[in-house]
Amino acid sequence: MSAPSRRRGEQGRPQAAPPKPARPVDPAAVLAALPDPLLLVDRAGVIRFVNPAAEQFFGIGAAALQGSALADLVAPGSALLALVEAVWHGGNTISGHDMVLEGPRIGSRLVTIQGAPVGEEGDRLVLSLHERAMAEKMDRHLTRTKAARSLTAMAAMLAHEVKNPLSGIRGAAQLLEQDLPPAGRELTRLICEETDRIVALLERMEGFADDRPIARGAVNIHEVLERVRKIAQSGFARHVRLIEEYDPSLPPVFGNRDLLVQVFLNLVKNAAEAVPNAGGEIVLTTAYRHGLHLAVAGQGRQHLPLMVSVSDNGGGIPEELRPHLFDPFITTKRHGSGLGLALVAKLVGDHGGVVEFDSAPRRTVFRVFLPVAAERDGGS
Repeated sequence: MSAPSRRRGEQGRPQAAPPKPARPVDPAAVLAALPDPLLLVDRAGVIRFVNPAAEQFFGIGAAALQGSALADLVAPGSALLALVEAVWHGGNTISGHDMVLEGPRIGSRLVTIQGAPVGEEGDRLVLSLHERAMAEKMDRHLTRTKAARSLTAMAAMLAHEVKNPLSGIRGAAQLLEQDLPPAGRELTRLICEETDRIVALLERMEGFADDRPIARGAVNIHEVLERVRKIAQSGFARHVRLIEEYDPSLPPVFGNRDLLVQVFLNLVKNAAEAVPNAGGEIVLTTAYRHGLHLAVAGQGRQHLPLMVSVSDNGGGIPEELRPHLFDPFITTKRHGSGLGLALVAKLVGDHGGVVEFDSAPRRTVFRVFLPVAAERDGGS
């Protein structure tokens, strides 16, 4: 018996099989696939739904988030709460761009927030949070790394070609001083003082010329910060209130203890110089950021979950300086060399980490993201 013939159209061609009915789409699966955190909040400010990205963002599971108050997740007076109130009041979608979102579990994060009423009676509100793209952070980080490498080559040249002749100039000025009247001695002393200043600058720059891999191991970041605090409050930060907001459960950093002390000492010193003489405040914060993986130049894909932030209530960084803040010789200080933050960028890069900042009047935050020590590296 022959096989049944296929149905043919008017031109003798096989007819296409009828399309299969589309399978229904599961809304929960769609929301779960979105990379941005989403929250559904009722008029009482209680969270009714979160997607997996929101669980990761706040570091809390859905079971604990759902039914909790939104106000408990963010700092009092948060811009997020003000945006929610504006949506309820106006009944329209509202967006807030580059808003600083702070809370006991999330630290300080720069996000774009969108809020819109949903439901027939408008008694629910959906919030989406979009954190600043890590690609943007990495672009800036790579630019700073290149600037630090350029400074490394320049530092090596200056140390070799300039430092030694300066010693001869200083020695000649001291010899001349012996045979000069008081007015002339004032000039030779000026030569010696300026020579010493340039030599000190070159010695600071020599730190950039060492491109050997740093010795690293497991380091307790809170011991590093405690050392920094003691140094700061016994000297340049005596007039400042220093607040510590630490996560005591943090694993050790994979780093070099002395170099990390130098990194955070520079950041705290900058903060201390930026705050007002009365009411100056610096906040040191540590937190664990799940799922933060970055492709760091020359080191492959790195997991950088440990965040340390240094924030101050100073006047903020001028807008025109922000794109170049980590470049060498960029400074807002009258007598500053502009090498402190350039050195911070280099040392953090040597650790395979990333340094970022956000600034506004009365609120400047520097964040350093670092790798965690593997179990084989032991503890400290």
